[in-house]
Amino acid sequence: MFTARSSCTPLRLSVCASTATTSDQWRKNLVAISAWQVSQRAVDVVDLLVVASPTAALPSRSRRRHRHRHRQAVNRVDCALEKHRWRAGGPSPTKPRPPHRLKARTHRAGGAAAATAMEPPPPSAASGSGLALAARGDLRSALPFLPVALRGGALFWPPAAQESLRALALGPDVSRVASGDVLADALADLRLALALPPLPPRAADGLALFFDDLFSRAQARGWFAEVIPNLARLLLRLPELLQDHYAAEAEAASGLRVLASQDAGVVTLGRELVAALLACALFCLFPTAGRADACLPSINFDGLFAALSHNSRQQSQEQKLRCLVHYFERVTDSTPIGFVSYERKVLPRGVVSDDGFNYPDMDTWMKSSAPLCQFRVLVQWKGESAASATWEDIELFRAKYPDFQLEDELVLDGGRDVMVFSSGFIEDEEQEALQVDFANKYLGGGALSSGCVQEEIRFMINPELIVGMLFMACMEDNEAIEIVGAERFSQYMGYGSSFRFVGDYLDSKPFDSMGRRRTRIVAIDALYCPVRLHYESTGLLREVNKAFCGFFDQSKRQLYVKLFQDSRKDNFPNISSNDYIGVSTGNWGCGAFGGNPEIKSMIQWIAASQALRPFVNYYTFEDASLERLEETANWA
Repeated sequence: MFTARSSCTPLRLSVCASTATTSDQWRKNLVAISAWQVSQRAVDVVDLLVVASPTAALPSRSRRRHRHRHRQAVNRVDCALEKHRWRAGGPSPTKPRPPHRLKARTHRAGGAAAATAMEPPPPSAASGSGLALAARGDLRSALPFLPVALRGGALFWPPAAQESLRALALGPDVSRVASGDVLADALADLRLALALPPLPPRAADGLALFFDDLFSRAQARGWFAEVIPNLARLLLRLPELLQDHYAAEAEAASGLRVLASQDAGVVTLGRELVAALLACALFCLFPTAGRADACLPSINFDGLFAALSHNSRQQSQEQKLRCLVHYFERVTDSTPIGFVSYERKVLPRGVVSDDGFNYPDMDTWMKSSAPLCQFRVLVQWKGESAASATWEDIELFRAKYPDFQLEDELVLDGGRDVMVFSSGFIEDEEQEALQVDFANKYLGGGALSSGCVQEEIRFMINPELIVGMLFMACMEDNEAIEIVGAERFSQYMGYGSSFRFVGDYLDSKPFDSMGRRRTRIVAIDALYCPVRLHYESTGLLREVNKAFCGFFDQSKRQLYVKLFQDSRKDNFPNISSNDYIGVSTGNWGCGAFGGNPEIKSMIQWIAASQALRPFVNYYTFEDASLERLEETANWA
């Protein structure tokens, strides 16, 4: 018999356990949870009868599912009580605690002073800055989708969640979290403390499968002894990191906020805050209510673990998780510095902007005086490594070597020969360029579920991109998303089902004046299965404007208007060395989306030229239809 009492009405939980081992016997064991009423407003919770038993005789996955069904039934009752009390503004009720939680109560980190420091201040103690925080429109926009609360002019964790995080921060000797199975229990407890729905059963199975079955013992020991406690400590600092972020953003509309459709703007986050937000996603702590109505993609990692459980034979899911685990190991070992900016770019449509910069129609494109920029191919000398390859202007190269073909070898005077090849990857681009993310209209696509193609892979090796999924609503036809400063952490090989994490990657990209790595990633979504549409003016206009939206520079808006309106080519502006940022791209929208590679290559070339980009570095990904691409570029 196990009895727990809340601060208002007693909750009695009777566990009938036996030593039975046969399926007939354990199916007869029940957990009876009495109905109670929290207050006049509370909803009466009827008796719940759920199967409970010793599970030693069951297979490991069946045991996990059985324990999860038991935990889910109990959580539904506790969640109703927690949600009512939290909305009413009262203290969190005392609920049944697993053994690791009971022990943690007597081992407070930092003593009473540290515990007091984490408690929310009373309203009377709120400072002027705290009152200003409560009045900020950007915070009000983001708060429904964050796991922290705002009261008395300060952000804080709900007390029960804070207590759970403190237990995790003390390590497995105190928290008893030393396996994926127990971690799933701890995360379910955290979600309960935040009045969130129970963790989906498949997600709990995936957590146990990954950390208990797919991890080596040495890896699991290091993860639970070091990484999980460090992540919990980072999460305990999340309210402080958020408050510092909003304090640094002087304007009340420039901090972390939801960037809805047609809401052009930039959110710049410190990379330590980015790491804390990603830890929230790993622990599945972000509220999900209202995200679909706001057209926001899923952000918690439960879908990723559930996909692993659903199809454990597909190794790409395991490898995606290994990339993310590697990221958390890196950031808990050394705190990341610098910033990442997330920008929503919009081509105004339907209204005339003050500077005349609007969504171009077909006639506007026909009047453009912008000359085509350099279209370059990658050249590698035979006998030398791929790393020694250089980008060459296709027109100049063809003039010098008129007989070459893509993938052909050409013997030159002096015995050396050269090869133009279609291998290479956008993420390996050494020059500063806009690296195109072949995106879904929902940023990240299937990165946090079962997807594993170009966009999803990029989000795994540059996990800081994932944070954009927290507040970036889906893109319309006249929108794009540009992310600057996301560091790469992982090496990989393969694509789709053959994707594999192969080790650490040390990003050597320098930082710009804003403290961001000089990695610029632009997400543009192509038409899905356009069939004949991409041969028609409607489809062509949509695609060229989508690419132009991704490639344009806000500081050159008036120049773009001039180029669209003035057909004289002698008015083309010079590009300074400081603006020498080109485009690195490939067969955008030509895989699962079914686009035509020849058309998409030309569309991107036109859009980059209109955006005054100095060059396009094009990766053909060994597409046979682009073998004569250099002839087209030379003709143009």
